[in-house]
Amino acid sequence: MKVADSIHDLRSSAGMNRKEFSEHTGIPLRTLEDWEAGRRQPPEYIPRLISYQLKYEELLQKLQGKKYQDEQQSRD
Repeated sequence: MKVADSIHDLRSSAGMNRKEFSEHTGIPLRTLEDWEAGRRQPPEYIPRLISYQLKYEELLQKLQGKKYQDEQQSRD
């Protein structure tokens, strides 16, 4: 799989359009567009870093949701 394809797949799996993904990750929109179109090649580690960021955020949301549920149960 090409690096450009993996970035596109990560963005799609996050359910974001290019602009949203750009703002979320801090990657300039033009850079993201160029990577996905294959006009520029990002460093090999970029998809891995993006993946780690998305997984970390997902885990954090799950933990916060569990904490909220635990607080609700302790009130009952």
